[in-house]
Amino acid sequence: MTRPAFAIAVSTAAAAATHCRPNGDCSVDAVKLSLTGVQLGQAVVAVLAATAVSAEYGTGMIRVTLTAVPGRLTLLAAKAVTITAPVLVGGGVAVLGSLLAGRLLLPAHGLTPARGFPVLSLTDGPVLRAAVGSVLYLGLIGLLALGIGTAVRDTAASIGITLGLLYLFPIVAASVSDPSWHRHLSQLSPMTSGLTIQATRDLSALPIGPWAGLGVLAAWAAAALLAGGLVLRLRDA
Repeated sequence: MTRPAFAIAVSTAAAAATHCRPNGDCSVDAVKLSLTGVQLGQAVVAVLAATAVSAEYGTGMIRVTLTAVPGRLTLLAAKAVTITAPVLVGGGVAVLGSLLAGRLLLPAHGLTPARGFPVLSLTDGPVLRAAVGSVLYLGLIGLLALGIGTAVRDTAASIGITLGLLYLFPIVAASVSDPSWHRHLSQLSPMTSGLTIQATRDLSALPIGPWAGLGVLAAWAAAALLAGGLVLRLRDA
């Protein structure tokens, strides 16, 4: 994520707006709440990654790029590295900043150790898993968008398809009344499944396990890169 401050600001706002009353039940997942900014920050990653190749097709610069790097799969691999590296670094900063904000703000709002909410720390296994998984999640979103952008070659369409997969898929799943179909669609959704990596409470209620959910997103990203690689290799610039 190239703008980690955006994700940190969103996460801070979410933590600041959350209050648990002393005499009421509080089923908040403090870790996932603290990482709220990832859900919006992924849109920034998706837009930047989707335009990494598609914008070059729109301007015609792809011919110059292919002249400089004739190996098309090598080009795609280089694009993947140049996108993923800054996303992982920026995502790491965003995740650490978001967890720090949650650590500082949530205890004052009723989410205290006495009520079953340990202070957020990377030494806690579930917190570490959510933190590392969130960074990997953002990297996979970048690869998913890159694959779609390479396959579609149109900037607007690439962004629309990527954001549609991320944000419309859960809406469609929520509109299904059958619990079984709802669960299956949630398991197939790249965002819903991928973000289960942030969950630290009530894991049995999730449609899919945290690491398995991240694996679903990885499968989507791999499929998109495969499609993009085939189109890049078989079609003319």
